[in-house]
Amino acid sequence: MHLRDAQYQKAHTDFFEAFKNYDESGSPRRTACLKYLVLASMLMKSNINPFDSQEAKPYKNDKEIIAMTNLVNAYQSSDIEQFQAIIKEHHDSVMGDTFIREHIEDLLKNIRTEVEHLLIGCILDGAVKGKIDQLSNTLVLEKEQAANKLRMQSLSAWTKQINELSEKLQVTGGVGPCMR
Repeated sequence: MHLRDAQYQKAHTDFFEAFKNYDESGSPRRTACLKYLVLASMLMKSNINPFDSQEAKPYKNDKEIIAMTNLVNAYQSSDIEQFQAIIKEHHDSVMGDTFIREHIEDLLKNIRTEVEHLLIGCILDGAVKGKIDQLSNTLVLEKEQAANKLRMQSLSAWTKQINELSEKLQVTGGVGPCMR
């Protein structure tokens, strides 16, 4: 309920308590609670890996949890390609859960935003020479800009030469020295 209301901190706390209680009682529901705890942790943009807690650490490599373990690592490192690859590879365990599936787009949006902010910082600091094309959601590096400019200049010069040749042909009536 808290997740759907974007109250991620409250959701995180509730899922953590539920996970601990289910874990102490030996209930298999602990797995679902741990997945939702990880989801809430990512949505609240926590820098703390939920598997660093002593309660969750034993489940880090559990076959039902490994996809979430990998997702949180990719998410925290803002690796959108890895994040998407994990979703694809573990499609059934991630997207098969409707509760997780309805929040995946929010996570992808968060990663994209984080990557964009990192790029903006790098561009402003001069570490990356380029600009962000927000219409196509791409980074255009200065080398590409220079290459495109050179290509356009070459095309322009070529077009000018063709036009001049065309004008000469029109003046001579289409008969050049080779056609006489």
